[in-house]
Amino acid sequence: MRIIIVDDEMLARGVMREYLAAHADVEIVAECANGFEAVKAITELEPDLVFLDMQMPKLDGFEVAELAGGKTRFIFATAFDQYALKAFEVHALDYLLKPFSQQRLDQALAHARASLAAGSGQRDAEAAAVSAAARDVAATRVRPAERVLIRDGARVHVIPAEKIEYVEAQDDYVQIHSDGKAYLKNQRMAELEEQLDADKFIRIHRSYLVNIECVARIEQAGKDSHQAVLHDGTRLAISRSGYQRIRAVMQ
Repeated sequence: MRIIIVDDEMLARGVMREYLAAHADVEIVAECANGFEAVKAITELEPDLVFLDMQMPKLDGFEVAELAGGKTRFIFATAFDQYALKAFEVHALDYLLKPFSQQRLDQALAHARASLAAGSGQRDAEAAAVSAAARDVAATRVRPAERVLIRDGARVHVIPAEKIEYVEAQDDYVQIHSDGKAYLKNQRMAELEEQLDADKFIRIHRSYLVNIECVARIEQAGKDSHQAVLHDGTRLAISRSGYQRIRAVMQ
């Protein structure tokens, strides 16, 4: 089993390395001290399993899991218990609360072995169950996302939410427009809309989600149609239902 350890504390990585040494079938292929290093290593090395800390410099554990993609299997190892429920969103196999014992790690590793051995059918079943749990967790979110992460090959773009001007739907992707640049992200519009602040981002059309602070004015485009004109001159179509929503917040 090829494993990557991700933790910003050298001592914590040492403890994990010592515990894993008791397992002859384990090969530690990388150790990472921050989120950016972790995303790069996971992408390049494609490990079977990642032991992932939660609070780290640059990117936190959930952001690493999001950027690393759906194939990677994670076990979170953290001193914070409040993230355990949200760990289901990224298909975590287990959640180790520091300080944990050798026995507790052995138990988590056994679970990981069983999951990997079960094959794709088991993974599909787990994914379906976790997706349902994730929707329930997402529904309880109170704080909107403060930034959006976009992976571009080995690079990671971190876009502050307030810098997003508008978002355009493109099938299973969204194109995020910010500071004159466009970034393509593999995510559905409805999912991103749930994550952003509903008081600032308005769905004006099935294809457009706009930052209300970037709208200069609304113009009539035809007899029964309107468009939003942004401060940079960009024009976006507004649907009938979108017109009612944007007028309500701009009055």
